[in-house]
Formats: sequence, structure tokens, C-alpha cells
Amino acid sequence: MNDFVVSARRVRQGAFEAEPGPSHMLLVPVDAKQPLPSHGRMGATWIKAWLQQLLHAAIWGTDERTGAERGDILVYVHGYNNSAAEVLKRHRRLQADLIAIGWKGALVSFDWPSDNRAIGYLEDRHDAKRSAMQLVTDLIALLAARQTPDCAVNTHILAHSMGAYVVREAFDDADDARLENNSWMISQLCFIGADVSAASLDAGHASSDSLYRHCTRLTNYFSFGDSVLKLSNVKRAGVAPRVGRVGLPESAPRKAVDIDCSAYHQALLADAARQANDQPHGFFGNRDHSWFIGNRVFTRDLFETLKGDLDRSIIAAREPLSGSRRLSLARL
Repeated sequence: MNDFVVSARRVRQGAFEAEPGPSHMLLVPVDAKQPLPSHGRMGATWIKAWLQQLLHAAIWGTDERTGAERGDILVYVHGYNNSAAEVLKRHRRLQADLIAIGWKGALVSFDWPSDNRAIGYLEDRHDAKRSAMQLVTDLIALLAARQTPDCAVNTHILAHSMGAYVVREAFDDADDARLENNSWMISQLCFIGADVSAASLDAGHASSDSLYRHCTRLTNYFSFGDSVLKLSNVKRAGVAPRVGRVGLPESAPRKAVDIDCSAYHQALLADAARQANDQPHGFFGNRDHSWFIGNRVFTRDLFETLKGDLDRSIIAAREPLSGSRRLSLARL
């Protein structure tokens, strides 16, 4: 099966580069090492055909009461310092791990133009902002427009690191632009190692008002041991504590929930046997910041979150933390 990718990178000499450009809807062959412009075409006819294939891949059954088709689409939005080839590797790992435990929907990656240089943080942040709107206008809104009473496909988002900033800015920009079809909704919005300030996710904060308005639930996976998001990291702009390191503010809306991965993450790093069992394909990127992709415990928790069948407090991989709305990620 081909991989679904939406690239917001500029094309130069037949390849994508780390600069913003128009969106390309791609079907990446399974033997390709990286997405290429030749994996898609431009124009309304191609976009329509691409969307139909994505929706077809997302359908997994029918509603017993109404007979309407049911399906799920997960949109993966990567973080900074990721090349197009690295994004495809993480896309494929996430997809394979979800399918292995019963996921039947479709995965599509939104590849905004990050570079693969750690020193390029500020430039990546600038390019993330420039490309953010395309996430909604060129993907989310198009999927929403194709929802019918006979076909109910839930759209979810998994955003890592600076990808959470892309999502937040995309939702805000879309509301500011007053899009013609502005009734779109995300079912489950999940952040992992999110590089946005914790304060910005407060209830009523102008930066995240649109974020909460357009999702059914926000699940924030964070870890106090995330060294990439620590205040002293000079690669990052600003000093406000990041939600991927300290969690949501106490005044976050009720639809938001924190999953504290700190204890599990530290146990994982300290135990080679646990790594062999829970992280069998190794770490994709920084062990403190990017361990989620390829981790069996996280993937199981994400799967249950996307299904939405269980109350968020009784998902098997979670344990309650007394005195707060937070839950902790525990080993299965």
C-alpha cells in the first residue's frame, strides 16, 4: 500500500527542499526512501482522486444502527529538524505499529518544510508558521467537505514537538480567515513532546481558543525528562515552560487531559530489557524527546485514545494521579 503524504515543501530540481511551497498530495510507493514530487501531480482532478483513495483506505466498517460507512484518518504532523526522508520513516513505523495492534484506518503525514539541522530551530519555526494554514485549507477542510450522512470518517491529529505549534497556528489562522466551510472538527487531537508554551493552552487563551473549538478532546503526552524542551536549551526561542515538558495548566478546559509519561520514560531509559520489549526498533531521534514513535506502550495508549470506546481514566496503560486531572502512562 502506498503511503499518503501531503508535502508543503518547495520543489527544486525534482526534489523537495526545506522551504515553504504549495501543497503536493503524494502517494509514495512502498519501496521509496523519501517522498518526491513525481509521487503526485498538481491540479483539481488529482486532488479529488487522491482524497477518494484516502477516504477509501480509511473505511473499516459500517454503523450498526444507521448503516453508514465508518472510518478513521490520523494526520501525523512532525516536529522540527526532520527531513522529508525522516518524516517518511516515522510515518511508516507509526503506521506499522498501529496496524499490528488492530488499527484499521488510514494514516497521512503533513510534511511541513523543516530542515534536518539542529541549529535551524528559528528558521524551522518561521517556516512552520508560514505553512500552517495549508494543514487546514489543503487537507482538514477538504476532508470535512466530503463528509456525508452515508460516510462518517473521524479525523484525528497526532502532533510532535513543533508540529503542535503548526497545528495551533493552523487552527487559529483558519478561524481568522473565516473559511467558507468552517464547521470542520477534529475528533482526537494528541500532542507528544509539544513545543508550545503551557500557558497558551489555558482556557480562554487567544492562541488556543480555536484549537479547543475544533477538537472533541485534546490529549497531551508529556515528560519532565524531555531535555530538548528544557528552559536552558539555547536552540529554542523564548523561556516559557513547554507543555510537552510540564503538562497542561490547571485551568485547561475539561476536554483536555494530561498523560504524564515521566516515570515510564525514565524507567525505559534505565532498563535495557524494557527497551528490547517496548522499543524493539530502537529510538527515532532524541531518546528524551522522540521516543514515542516506535514505543509499544505509547502506541497502545494512542490506539485506545483514537478508538474512543473507553473513558480516558480507565485505558489500560494509564494510572490515576491523586489530586489532579492527570493520568500517568504505565507499563502494560
